[in-house]
Amino acid sequence: MNILYIAHRIPYPPNKGDKIRSFNEIKHLSSSHKVDLVCLTDNIDDLKFKSNLKKYCRRVFVQHFKINQAKLRGSINLVRGKAISVGYFYMRNIQKIIDQWLSDTVYDAIICFSSPMAEYVLNQSTNQPVNQSTTTIMDFCDVDSDKWLQYSQRSKFPLNLIYRIENKRLLEYEKKINRSFDSSVFVSQQEANLFYRLFPEAKNISVIGNGVDHEYFSQPATRNPQPETLMFAGAMDYWANVDGVLWFCEKILPIIRAGYPKLQFYIVGNNPNPKIQKLGSNKRINVTGFVEDIRPYYNNADICVIPLRIARGVQNKVLEAMSMGKAVIATSVAVQSIRATPGVHLLVEDNFDKFAEAVSMLLKNHTLRNYLGTNARQFVKSNYNWQKNMKKFDELMEQAEAGRL
Repeated sequence: MNILYIAHRIPYPPNKGDKIRSFNEIKHLSSSHKVDLVCLTDNIDDLKFKSNLKKYCRRVFVQHFKINQAKLRGSINLVRGKAISVGYFYMRNIQKIIDQWLSDTVYDAIICFSSPMAEYVLNQSTNQPVNQSTTTIMDFCDVDSDKWLQYSQRSKFPLNLIYRIENKRLLEYEKKINRSFDSSVFVSQQEANLFYRLFPEAKNISVIGNGVDHEYFSQPATRNPQPETLMFAGAMDYWANVDGVLWFCEKILPIIRAGYPKLQFYIVGNNPNPKIQKLGSNKRINVTGFVEDIRPYYNNADICVIPLRIARGVQNKVLEAMSMGKAVIATSVAVQSIRATPGVHLLVEDNFDKFAEAVSMLLKNHTLRNYLGTNARQFVKSNYNWQKNMKKFDELMEQAEAGRL
């Protein structure tokens, strides 16, 4: 089958949530089908990864965009009464490429990853008409509109007003996609249930979970001896991660340090914003920026903390830490779409002093840390396997081939 895959971020390197998922989808689909990829990047250095993706795709088009220009496009959409996110990612030259490919190739399926990418299919005013026999699949991953609602609840005027408007407009756009596309995919049953609550008339919903390469993310036999060490992993230019780390450092870490003054905290992730970089002035807070291999940092950590206050969908950082056999302490929103059992596979705390108490307790209790870590790895191996979960995509492809969607 011929598949056109349209993604809002270049799916390589697979080092953050959305890129991990889209890369594994493309990798899996390319084993049985011919995949053409159109994607975007706001980092010009990412253009070099086009060659990596050609290993899996017949054709690859990567469009670099400037963030300021994307914000301007989003602002114009805001004034026009449309969703900011759609304007942010919509570029006419990408539309031309997609139109060209649609004209020279009959696609059996078009897969859009992230709701704003639907505009390249729905924009019939400039779009090369999609063949009626082509199956359209939207991988929402999670309910993006709900993230904007969460942002509004943690922001001040006027941003809270803008974010609430975006929440309403993007939800209407998500509804439009579901009505227009043949199939809508979510990363977990919780996300699917949320969409059903927001849009009871939703149709053709599928759940395709994330996975972890548990052979890659596996714990070595030995650990380098260090003072007590905590770790957080994630892209550090992403607001939800920044908010969670700042909350942890301001509210939770001082309480833990009262009992463990030599404690080291590692913040491991790309593009730390100025507030995160400033944390690195503390000699016991280590801000790494980009790292080639995150596994040594997991290996050296006693505990992985996931103190997110804003989250949707499945957090890959949680799954990777669990696959590494680490004891994990997270907030409830960080694990809401992961079927782990608190007290068996990880610990869950939302109150800052309870979170600090749980960390201190685990630092003292090596046996409990091992118990949680061992259970966590087995849980991930049993429930979050890419090969197993991607078979559901095969079912969608088989239905598309049979014309039954």
